[in-house]
Amino acid sequence: MNSANQKPTNIDPNLPLSRHLVDNEHMLKTMFERCSDVIFRDVTLQGDTKLLFIYVDGMIDKDIIQSVILKPLIYEGIPQGVGPIDSIAQMCDQQLFAVLQTKKVNTFRDAADDILKGHLAILADGEPTVLLTDVSDYETRSIEEPSTESALRGTRESFTESLRTNTTMLRRIIVTPNLKMESYNIGKLTQTEVVLAYIDGLVSTSMLDEIRSRVERIDLQGVLESGYIEESIEDTHYSPFPQMLSSERPDVVSAGLMEGRVAVLVNGSPITLVVPMTFWDGLQAPDDYYERFMYITMNRWIRYLFALFAILFPSVYIALTTYHPEMVPPKLMLSITGLREQAPFPTVIEVFIMEFMFEGLREAGIRLPQQIGPLVSIVGALVIGQAAVQAGIISAPIVIVVSAAGISSFVIPRYRFGYPMRMLRFPLLVLSGIFGLFGTAIGMIAILSHLIHLTPFGSPYLQPVAPTKKNRAKNVFLRLPRKRASKS
Repeated sequence: MNSANQKPTNIDPNLPLSRHLVDNEHMLKTMFERCSDVIFRDVTLQGDTKLLFIYVDGMIDKDIIQSVILKPLIYEGIPQGVGPIDSIAQMCDQQLFAVLQTKKVNTFRDAADDILKGHLAILADGEPTVLLTDVSDYETRSIEEPSTESALRGTRESFTESLRTNTTMLRRIIVTPNLKMESYNIGKLTQTEVVLAYIDGLVSTSMLDEIRSRVERIDLQGVLESGYIEESIEDTHYSPFPQMLSSERPDVVSAGLMEGRVAVLVNGSPITLVVPMTFWDGLQAPDDYYERFMYITMNRWIRYLFALFAILFPSVYIALTTYHPEMVPPKLMLSITGLREQAPFPTVIEVFIMEFMFEGLREAGIRLPQQIGPLVSIVGALVIGQAAVQAGIISAPIVIVVSAAGISSFVIPRYRFGYPMRMLRFPLLVLSGIFGLFGTAIGMIAILSHLIHLTPFGSPYLQPVAPTKKNRAKNVFLRLPRKRASKS
């Protein structure tokens, strides 16, 4: 019979360990049946003390085990002055192992979970306890420059998939014991470690309690990325606007912590969530607080105008050329009419065709290999647009309008915040194609109403503009200079 088709043995992992080493070994081998990377090693010390070592090959530092644990016990024996070792407690209390982190557990489930996290399990005959030593060491990606949040000025470090590396980067920036980090294990199968980071004294207690309760209520089979946590704790799933700021930059996350927010770090993901997020966070770049205030103020206004341009330009063009041609300068309207004379489709259909084509090319540029992705997205748009115009399928102004709106969306510094701008263009196109400028106005009022009523974790999405907080609202539109250092 093929071993791959064998059914797993029904065992209860919550059972406590036995005093007999043979029974414990049999139980653990049953739990790790057909796990070729889990190693069992029997060790007999001087004085006939029997030990069992269990670890996952590839997740532990073998040099530490051999030089710090096995060699002293097997070859050097028990140090002088130390009595006979017949329990795990004595091994820990008499400090036989030069390992920083050790702990004791007494159930098979706890032992198995820690073994799979890269701990070395040590069992002794006659002792219903497992000694676990943290000797984990596995391959991780080194710290690199952020790929999705480029900045002209500021740190060049980004988070990695290692949770401890990420928490260390935050500790290096915020050097205070008030920076708290609470750990949770989420996922029945993955047991992914999730850390809530916040600065005690700055964070709102009610908001922190709400985030804790939502994280504790998560019931998933596994958590592979921070997006699992985001979708599980967000207020509403039916808003196109992100309710949590996602970032791979430690300086951005640190800035959020110093503003009284909560960071959610997930083991295995380089993307950290910052809770809560406001609408204006999506339009701010990482280096907004590193450059001089005059440059940043000008750039912010450019971003706001281009964000509005990206969402409104196609629908306004449809409304003006279809329903309100008297609002367009006569020479410009004559030029547009002449170019559209041979077009077989109405303006709204042309815009829809080009919008779908542009979005398809944008998605293709992301999924294709890095060397040819930008080439396909840029050259493909030019070639297809030019060919469509020459074939008489699309009029030339439509290519200009769609391209201008698409490029405007790239001005938004956070890529995820560009998604709602691109999505909302389509319902606005329908409304403007049916009702003209009146339909465009209806669509914008609906979007503003949704933004006003959106309150992630009890925090208004449009604050500090709505509701208005004068001192903080200034910083949304103007990046004022910092106060001069006082003269000594």
